[in-house]
Formats: sequence, C-alpha cells, structure tokens
Amino acid sequence: MLKASIASIVRGSSWVPRFEEIWYGGSPLAALLLPAAWLHQLAVTLRAQAYATGLLPTARLPVPVIVVGNLSVGGTGKTPLVIWLSQFLRGHGYSPGVVSRGYGGSARNWPQQVRPDSDPYSVGDEPVLLARRTACPVAAGPDRVEAAAALIEHCDCDIIIADDGLQHYALGRDVEIAVIDGVRRFGNGQLLPAGPLRESPARLDKTDLVVANGLAGRGEFAMKYVAGALCSLDDPWRQVELRNLQTREVHAVAGIGNPENFFAMLRAHGLRVHVHAFPDHHRFRAADVQFDDDRPVIMTEKDAVKCHRFATPAHWYLPVSASLPQVFEHRLLSLLEKIDHGQASA
Repeated sequence: MLKASIASIVRGSSWVPRFEEIWYGGSPLAALLLPAAWLHQLAVTLRAQAYATGLLPTARLPVPVIVVGNLSVGGTGKTPLVIWLSQFLRGHGYSPGVVSRGYGGSARNWPQQVRPDSDPYSVGDEPVLLARRTACPVAAGPDRVEAAAALIEHCDCDIIIADDGLQHYALGRDVEIAVIDGVRRFGNGQLLPAGPLRESPARLDKTDLVVANGLAGRGEFAMKYVAGALCSLDDPWRQVELRNLQTREVHAVAGIGNPENFFAMLRAHGLRVHVHAFPDHHRFRAADVQFDDDRPVIMTEKDAVKCHRFATPAHWYLPVSASLPQVFEHRLLSLLEKIDHGQASA
C-alpha cells in the first residue's frame, strides 16, 4: 500500500517537475525524504520475500512469459522494446500476446481486450498503441495473471509479453528484461520518494537481460530509436519525412515519462522546437494541441492515440522503432530455447 501511494503521488502533474529536480538535479531536499524512502525499501523487501517464500502466491502459466520493466519512475523505453519483441518473436514462429496495466483507463471491468480502435480513455493509451503497432492480441488490466490467462484461452497465444511487469510478482516469469535510461541512469540512486527508483539497482543482478536506452554500460545491451516518417493524424495516408522540416519551427507535444528524449530527437533532425510537455498519460483536450499560428504540431505516437478526434491537418505524430544488436537477439533466443527444452525454473 505504501508503495502504491508513493507511486500515485509522483504521477500527479503538480509534483512531477519538483521530484525530477530532486532526483536528477542533486537537490539537498532529497535528504528530507529519506525516511519515507527507507519505509518504501522496507515495504519492497518484505513484499519480495513474501512472494519468494510462497506467503503470497505466484501463478505459473502454461506458456513462457517475458516480463519487460524498469526500476525507475518515468519513461525508459519499455513500450518500444515490447513492440520490438512482439515483431521479433512473430518472425521466429511464435504467436505472442501482450498484457499491459492499462494505466489511466476508466473501464469498470478488467481485463479488457484491446483493439487498434479501442478507446484509450477506457483501456489506457499504451495498450491501444501496442495493439496498433504489434498486430498481436493485447489485454489490459491491473491483474496481469488474469489478463494473460484470457489471452491464452481466447487467442491461442504460445508466449506472453508483460509490459511494465517487473514488480508484478504475482505473475510468474521465465525471462526478465529490465530497461534503463542510458543517460539519466538511476538519478541520485535513492528509492521513492527521495529518488526515482522503485527498487534498488541490485535488483538488476536478478534479471536475465538489461537493455539501456541509449548509452550502454558493462553487461548491458544498447537500444537505439529509429524515427520513421511523420504521419498525419487527420489523414492516415499522408506522410512527411523529418528531413523535409529541417530548420522549420514546430510545436512539439509530449505527454510521456521523459518528454525531453522526444524533444531532443526532433532537434537532432534539425527542427526548431517549441516544447509543450505534459504529464505522462495526460488526458488531452483540443486546446492543449491548438496554437495561434501555422506551425506544424508534432507529438508522440502514444499521445496521438488520444488526439485523433480533434486533429487538424496541422497535427502529426512521429512513430519510433527500437533497434537492438544481434547479440541481444541471440541471447534472447538462447533463453527461450532453454525454456522449450524444460530447463527453466518452475
């Protein structure tokens, strides 16, 4: 309960900028929050031990489960990696299903089957994006076990990918992949609320694979983003290459965990950016993305799923794909082969 309460506080729009300054700016205010961080650490430790000893049950599914998660609050690149995994696995003969928390969704009943045209305000923005990009069955719900079981039963999935499930110990897993920010790393190294961490960095020692979004350290696999062509929200058949907007002034809109990554990508392609940052999972209104000029408005793909209904010809989104090295592919296939041969732990 303590962990959930702290996480909900830092997701609040008025708190996030202040916490970001404390976590990544070396603010001495972090010391004032250390007692709460110690309580958080105690709660995390006791909870992990409860699952490890069987005091709290862990469900094992009849198919392999890959969990993708992170240690930090905010965006590290989990969703692009989940998309990459789904496409990679399909290319190697698997029929993957994807489960997601559905954060921000207002549905009364869970789990929810998610389709490309599902309402993002009902099932969550990330599940809708996953349904659109993966071409895989997607289910959303706070109980990942229930969501995964529904996919296996109704969609004939032979492998499950759990988005943002590293701390969801009720779901048994065969492969754990942790994603970290290659630039910001772990901030001040403290747990919530004194720092950005949900768990200690020592947790990475227990994961199977560590992916760094950007710069990779020792034992980590570097994940890079590849930007696609800009896509019109108003007309899905219209596309424009980013290079065609070099030196142009644009409005950049991002309601994601780390919007600066998105803004930096646009600047790296030569665009002159007027930034408009919103909290992660922001419920957009038309006024949020309409400006009194003729500059193009460019947003993330996750934000675009919530803005189609009031889009104009000025609105575009930038699809981004993950790229990973071959050594990561080989390592992942090796882990899955061990599962197929019955060598995975029960």
